[in-house]
Amino acid sequence: MPTGVYATTKKDGSPYYRAGMNFRGRHISLGSSSSAQRAHEMYLEGRLLAEDPSVTLTNYISRIHALSFEKAVTILNFRDSGIYIKTPIYLLKSHFLYFIGPTEELKFDNDDLFYYSSHKIIRRQGHLFVNDYGMQYNIAARYGIRNFAVKGRDYLFVNGDDTDYRYANIRVINKYHGVTQITRRNRIWYVARLHLNGDIIVGKYTSEVKAATAYNKAIDYARSKGYRRNFLENYITELSPREYADLYTRITVSDKFLAYVDEHHP
Repeated sequence: MPTGVYATTKKDGSPYYRAGMNFRGRHISLGSSSSAQRAHEMYLEGRLLAEDPSVTLTNYISRIHALSFEKAVTILNFRDSGIYIKTPIYLLKSHFLYFIGPTEELKFDNDDLFYYSSHKIIRRQGHLFVNDYGMQYNIAARYGIRNFAVKGRDYLFVNGDDTDYRYANIRVINKYHGVTQITRRNRIWYVARLHLNGDIIVGKYTSEVKAATAYNKAIDYARSKGYRRNFLENYITELSPREYADLYTRITVSDKFLAYVDEHHP
């Protein structure tokens, strides 16, 4: 059997071959194949990445064809940092890179290292998700970005790099459903809108919390008039239940919104 290759069998009895190597006192699994030769190639590429310092993140793709890019990044990081991480992470001094493709990397603060070292990031329909407790979660939610938030309107990447998920680089502009920040005469306002037969303005408010509360109150009014849509309500963390109840009682929605609902309700 070639070096670094271990023969085994599947449940149906058919043979396959695992590749693995020992490096710095650790056994690293490199993958498996139905071909012993292919598994041996994985082993040779693993040794190359571990032992040849001329192979780096910028040129490793041209040096491998049997190993996965995830395993290659893992080996390069272990070689250069001395820390073995199962997910495709490469550690730098002030942050780390997470590779979701051979040439596609995301940047994260070191505070997120523990989380992403045990959670694999996947791309689905243009969004980035992790599996957590059997559910898929958009990684943007870790920054207070809503699932249906629009980049440039509800949040932005400060340096213009939308692969840079370091906390200082993400600015949430509108974190509540139905609330948009606007500027009029050098003053910031928060406009609440509820989508009925189009977006209907609920009102304009001096704070984001007030606008979010008014949005919730508008939902309740629409429901009282027969609307049965799956409205997304706001959970307002800044207020205690008592404070929220007091604000909900005091806040008003526009007469135009009330009149529209009264006239067009189902």
